[in-house]
Amino acid sequence: MNVPIALTLVRIVLVPLVMVFLISSDRVNVLIAAVIFVAASLTDWLDGRIARRLNQVTKLGTLLDPVADKLLVAAAVVSLVHIDMVDVWMAVVIIGRELAVTGLRGVALSMGIVVPASTLGKWKTATQYVAVTLLILERGVPPEFWPFHLVSTLALWLALGVTVISGAHYFYGFFLRTGTEALVKEKERWP
Repeated sequence: MNVPIALTLVRIVLVPLVMVFLISSDRVNVLIAAVIFVAASLTDWLDGRIARRLNQVTKLGTLLDPVADKLLVAAAVVSLVHIDMVDVWMAVVIIGRELAVTGLRGVALSMGIVVPASTLGKWKTATQYVAVTLLILERGVPPEFWPFHLVSTLALWLALGVTVISGAHYFYGFFLRTGTEALVKEKERWP
C-alpha cells in the first residue's frame, strides 16, 4: 500500500457518498455532493502525479485508477439520470464508451499490445468531471438563473462529444495498429 493507491481507494469509497448526497433534494446536500465529487476528482489527478514523482507506479495502481475513475463518473451520471438531470441515452453513451474501451484494452493486452491513456482520453475525463460538477451544482441553483443551466448543458454536450471522439480514437488506433502488425507478419511469412 502506498499513497497513490490509498488516494485511489479513497476515490472509490467516496462514490456512494456522492450518490447519496446527489439524489437528495436538499440544497445543502447538493453542495456536499459537489464538494465530495470535486475532491474525488482531484484525487485522480493527485494519485497519478504522486505515483510518477515518487516512482510508486504499481500494477495494482495502474489497474485500480481507471476503475475508480469510471466508477466515479458512472455513479454520478446514473444519479443524475435518476434525478432527471441527464437523459438516459447520454448515460448509455458515456458508460458504454467506458465499457467498450475497457474491453478493447483487455483484448489488446491479450494480444500483447498495451493501450495507454491518450491525450483525448485525459480530455474526456476532464470534460466529464467539469460537466458532472456543473450539473450537480445546478441542482442547488434556482431555475430562474438560466445562464447556469445553459453552461452546464453546454459542458455536458462537450463532454459527450469528447467521450465519443476519444472512444472512436482508441478503436481507430487499435485497428490501425493491429492491422499494420498483421500486414507485417503476413509480409514476413511470404517474402
